[in-house]
Amino acid sequence: MPYDPLAAFPPELLAAARNIRMACFDVDGTLTDGRLYYDHDGNESKAYFVHDGLGLKLLQQHGIHPVLITARNSLSAMRRGNDLGIDTQIAVGDKLASVRKLCELRDIGMEQVAFMGDDLPDLAPISAAGLAVAPANAHPWIAERVHWITRAEGGRGAARELCDVLLAAQGRIDAVLARYSA
Repeated sequence: MPYDPLAAFPPELLAAARNIRMACFDVDGTLTDGRLYYDHDGNESKAYFVHDGLGLKLLQQHGIHPVLITARNSLSAMRRGNDLGIDTQIAVGDKLASVRKLCELRDIGMEQVAFMGDDLPDLAPISAAGLAVAPANAHPWIAERVHWITRAEGGRGAARELCDVLLAAQGRIDAVLARYSA
C-alpha cells in the first residue's frame, strides 16, 4: 500500500495544513531526541535525523519557509541550519516574539504558521500557531495542547512526518517524487 502522509492526519486539520507558509521547529526534543552529550572539555554534541533534514529542504523548495528555533545557545543547531541553508534562531528567550517577528518580515499571520515543539519553552508559540504539533514523546503538558501529535518521536522522524503532511496537504507530493524519479 502506498505511503499516504495524510492517513494519520486528522481531516479537520487539513484546511489549516493547506494554509501553512512557515513551519517552525524547536530543536532539542523535536529535531533531536532531546539528549545532550558533553565531552571531557564540555563541548556539546547532538544527533540529527537525516530524513528530517530532507523534509525541511523539501518544504523550502516548495514554498514553505522552514525555521529552526531554540532557546539554547546551540552551535550544533546553528551548524545544522547552515548545512541545510535554512533560517535558524538560537538563544531565543521569547519564542513567540521571535515567530511573530518572522511573520512580520514575511507578511504572514500566525494562522499560517505551523509550530512543532515538545516542552514548556514551546507553549506560547504552540498556543498561537495555526497548526500546533508535537512529537510522540512530547511532555504531556504540551501533548494535551497541540492540534496533532506525530507517530514518530523527536529526533526519529517527527519533523519529517509534519513536512510530509504539509507537502501532501498542499498538493506537492507528485512534484517532490518527480524530482527524485529517474
